[in-house]
Amino acid sequence: MASIDLDSPAVSAAQMKQRVADGIAGLKSYGLLYGSSPVMLDLYEQIERVASTDATALIIGESGTGKELIARTIHDQSSRKNAPFVAVNCGAIPDELIEAELFGHEKGSFTGAVQGRIGYFEHANGGTLFLDEITEMAPVRQVKLLRALETGTFFRVGGNELIRGDVRVIAATNRDPAVAVKENGLREDLMYRLAVFPLRAPPLRERESDRELLAQHFLALLNHQESTSKSFSKRSIETLRTWSWPGNVRELKNAVYRAFILAEKTVELPHPHLASRVKKPVTQGDAMSVWIGTPLADAQKQIILGTLKYCGGDKRRAAKALGVSLKTLYNRLSAYGDEGTEEDTEQ
Repeated sequence: MASIDLDSPAVSAAQMKQRVADGIAGLKSYGLLYGSSPVMLDLYEQIERVASTDATALIIGESGTGKELIARTIHDQSSRKNAPFVAVNCGAIPDELIEAELFGHEKGSFTGAVQGRIGYFEHANGGTLFLDEITEMAPVRQVKLLRALETGTFFRVGGNELIRGDVRVIAATNRDPAVAVKENGLREDLMYRLAVFPLRAPPLRERESDRELLAQHFLALLNHQESTSKSFSKRSIETLRTWSWPGNVRELKNAVYRAFILAEKTVELPHPHLASRVKKPVTQGDAMSVWIGTPLADAQKQIILGTLKYCGGDKRRAAKALGVSLKTLYNRLSAYGDEGTEEDTEQ
């Protein structure tokens, strides 16, 4: 069975999603976002208002709530829609390289710079630059970003030519910005500069009326892709309504996909809490007890996720506590999928 990218922003994929969504009674959409709950309708209105401006925006929301899709929708609804949309995960770029990645560099400006290269700001010229995980950028690196936002100009690393760019910046974080400022993860002046128009990505637990509609939407997309006519069982509908979906839309989408692959005709969506084959660790304060017999890979996963939670989602602090590099932590979280990654997915 061929895989389907339910998050593709391509025109053909968007058209297919809209056709499928139109066939699901009660499911509204706006750009790349889907949902009919009051919090989503309020979000659509806010996006419509800010999209017509060039104001910077800061999207705040938990993992899996669709922050990148909100940014893409703002871009697609703006006058910049025909220009580039460039997405950057600030936390995944090594601290010593982030300035060169953002602003570019000249040949010989540092070890390994065998040729000059333009940065993300120049790639996004005329369009939108989305800076995800903005609180993961070291404060010392945030100074030049702040200057670029305020002046619209920057220098490439190792360069003397002042470059002027026309870029709209949208940033996102899964942390409370005020807490990030207090813990020295985000400069206060940069926070205010980014949060000219703050947006909140609502968690799925606040979108109770959207759960079944979104699940039916994902299932319809898969049926369309695979030319099947599978449907949810009654027990699956009950799971959709009773589970809180702490992993948000990402967790829901992946659960539907897994159940679809296993199903012949009737899609059985097991209750995530009951489906767990590994006993959860016992956590007390800053201590964690792992059950004897837990597979090594699962124990490592529990410790990593537990440490990340204890650090309030701050990956830099978690990586330091675990004694691994930030890049290694990101690789592990990516491998854990919907429980550990911070990439945003379908609304």
